[in-house]
Amino acid sequence: MPDIHASASDLKRSDLARLTGCNLETIRYYEGIGLMPDPPRTASGHRRYGTAHVERLSFVMRARDLGFTMEEIRGLLSLVDRGSHTCAEVERMGRHHLDVVRAKIRGLQAIETVLAGTIARCTGADTPDCPLLDVLNDGQRKPAPIERASE
Repeated sequence: MPDIHASASDLKRSDLARLTGCNLETIRYYEGIGLMPDPPRTASGHRRYGTAHVERLSFVMRARDLGFTMEEIRGLLSLVDRGSHTCAEVERMGRHHLDVVRAKIRGLQAIETVLAGTIARCTGADTPDCPLLDVLNDGQRKPAPIERASE
């Protein structure tokens, strides 16, 4: 396995993927949308990555794990890249994201309440009557059939 402290000319994209646990196609995508800088190339045109790429990709992946959107990550990276960011700026972005996460949690808790209550009313009997289908159909007996395009 390559040394993560190697210079920019030592790591191939596959090495970067292995070191970070990121999929090769995801790295290509991040490069394509500008979250990852273009790496230097060898004389033969092969990309070579270094520790700065490992650190940046790890940052992006941690941010994604925390639910930040690509635009939010782009905003955080622009603060870092500017080099004169303040904790207050980062905190504002973090607090906004936390508010969004909490709203999603409240929404998921509401869904859980409806599903748990509805499923609790299911009898499990061999009958076509089912409270869950009733809720999904908004009171209709069964969903309208979907017409399939002929092949």
